[in-house]
Amino acid sequence: MVVLPYTVAFLLLSSLQTVEIANSQSFIGINYGQVADNLPPPPSTAKLRQSTSIQKVRLYGSDPAIIKALANTGIGIAIGTANGDIPGLASDPNFAKSWINTNVLPFYPASNIILITVGNEVITSNDQNLMDKLLPAMQNVQNALNDASLGGKIKVSTVHSMGVLKQSEPPSSGSFDPSYGNLMKGLLEFNSANGSPFAINPYPYFAYRSDTRPETLPFCLFQPKAGRMDGNTKIKYMNMFDAQVDAVYSALNSMGFKNVEIVVAETGWPFKGDDNDIGPSIEIAHLRSMVGTPLMPGKSMDTYLFALYDEDLKPRPRSERSSGSQVRTKFTCISLVFRVFNSQVFL
Repeated sequence: MVVLPYTVAFLLLSSLQTVEIANSQSFIGINYGQVADNLPPPPSTAKLRQSTSIQKVRLYGSDPAIIKALANTGIGIAIGTANGDIPGLASDPNFAKSWINTNVLPFYPASNIILITVGNEVITSNDQNLMDKLLPAMQNVQNALNDASLGGKIKVSTVHSMGVLKQSEPPSSGSFDPSYGNLMKGLLEFNSANGSPFAINPYPYFAYRSDTRPETLPFCLFQPKAGRMDGNTKIKYMNMFDAQVDAVYSALNSMGFKNVEIVVAETGWPFKGDDNDIGPSIEIAHLRSMVGTPLMPGKSMDTYLFALYDEDLKPRPRSERSSGSQVRTKFTCISLVFRVFNSQVFL
């Protein structure tokens, strides 16, 4: 593995230690993946979350034990349907009602469910069947919530990878892949009509992995440098994260949906990887806190860091399994000093 000479940013946080967050805001969340065989029980995790200032948790599914464990904590919970559920949700409104009856109604409002994500990175999955049925599935889930008088309280969306963009550099020219045109337009019309967010997974790490020029790494790590100029707006971008988010904003604006809220569903940086992984062992020392992005000044958005725990059963490269806390027999967290708009976050 390539070990790069950058300052340590993953700080050891002792068991269940109270976390300090500068200018703590309620928009900071964390992803709670479960593809692992060494996770603590949900009640213990709920206590861990309560000991920090993290106010939102995103689940990739709808594990009832976790949802129940987070009851009466005030923590906002995003739950998700599996990609495999999309055909059933799309074709059968009763299936959508049953899903809501099973995964939402027994827990809400004690468990503060705020968002349901229908599938994960479906558009870039190259599964045409899922792509065709994604919007009808979201509509049926929304209708089921409306029937339960929860339509204005729990939002419905789906999560996209940055691969939905055809162009992202410079940020002002951000645009969606035209091959997704009709589907994306329908999804954005749904978001706009229902006040639900456009959820995206921007990862500066993946941007660096595909562009290993020397100047790219400090740009991804929020380190002092010359920056990159957007020739259209004459805005100098000082980090990749802002550039990625503004590219999404520009893509939304180009389709007439600039008022649709952006939610960062995943972002982070792995702390180790396989021998052939580029750069995952670098640890981000200090990611400079800024106020919004150049195209969205002063605006904070829900941002879910990846991830609460390592997921040792993931079949992907080691870097995919090494983005969270290392959990074995004790609660030992690796904390990431992460810059999210108005905050410096210590997990």
